[in-house]
Amino acid sequence: MKLNLGRLFLILFILYASQVFAQDYRWSASVNKTKAFVNEAIYLKYVCEFSDEGNLYTIGFNPLKKRDKYELVLLKETQKVINFKRINIFEYVAFVKEEGVVNFNFDIVMKKTTIDSINDLSGGLDNDKANEGFTSEFLKQKTLSVDVKNNIPLVGSFSVELKEDDIEKKAYEPYHLEISIKGIGNLKDIKEFEFDIQDVKVFSQKPILKSVITKDGYSGTWSQKFAFIGKKDFMIPIVKVDYLNLLTKEKGELSSKEINVKVTKVYEKEKLLDKKSEVFKFSYEFIYYILTFIVGFILSKIKFKDKKNKDKKILEFEEKVKKVKSLEELQIMLIMHNLSSHKELIDKIQNNEITSLTKAKKILL
Repeated sequence: MKLNLGRLFLILFILYASQVFAQDYRWSASVNKTKAFVNEAIYLKYVCEFSDEGNLYTIGFNPLKKRDKYELVLLKETQKVINFKRINIFEYVAFVKEEGVVNFNFDIVMKKTTIDSINDLSGGLDNDKANEGFTSEFLKQKTLSVDVKNNIPLVGSFSVELKEDDIEKKAYEPYHLEISIKGIGNLKDIKEFEFDIQDVKVFSQKPILKSVITKDGYSGTWSQKFAFIGKKDFMIPIVKVDYLNLLTKEKGELSSKEINVKVTKVYEKEKLLDKKSEVFKFSYEFIYYILTFIVGFILSKIKFKDKKNKDKKILEFEEKVKKVKSLEELQIMLIMHNLSSHKELIDKIQNNEITSLTKAKKILL
């Protein structure tokens, strides 16, 4: 009988101890929706509430590993103490990539420092022995399920804006255009635009995303800049992007407008001058080149002040020019920066009057 009472006491003690251990903290989990569309933002919240300040506990919770079905982004992680009780809050935003039911079920490790471990550390023992004073409890978060339906790749609330240039241009003068999409949703999944216009050279920058993550997705602006160069009138077609409007739950369309650029023809000098005027002009040009050579020779003998006296922007521009590796890259840089002061150089590169990168760099530097 004594043996049975002893066993009963031991069982009751173990149950009581485990209950006390479990009461040290309590986890809860929630999701803001049970149904969603592919690429729609899903907000997940995990909260750990301690029975006291929880100084002995370290939380091991990191679900941000790469997954095939969805992308998980950390929104915010906070820790606070209210009424002498510690609270840890983990907030995430998930973007599911495919249709079906998705279960969010993550692992946790609760590591507790024992009193013996604290004494060992204060006594100066090495780390290996000190680590023996930790107890770890492995848990699983509450499973959160969301039924995801397939729809349009772009989901959210958006608007499109155009930053347009003057539609009247001279031949080979660049027409600049910037397309901006503003709003909230999966902005970063917007694909870059491409234009194919006959007899028009199109230069484009990589899209730029300026955004912050929120419960409803990425909030901000996606933009892409273009430069169009033609020798005659041309038309820039309408850009269209389909998206799912979460406010109306209906398909929407982001569209620009058709832009007709008027190009003024540039006549070649040879066609405007007769032979006599060409000979007359040549004689003056010959003198001009001689004088230029003499002046250049004199200037080469003069030592100028160091680069330190140059404007900072000029120095930055020169550094960019030095790093350029091709004429096309140099041309794009000048066009995209809208450097009208170098229009003549751009025209010469376009007309193949300058085919040497070294020669072009010398003009700029």
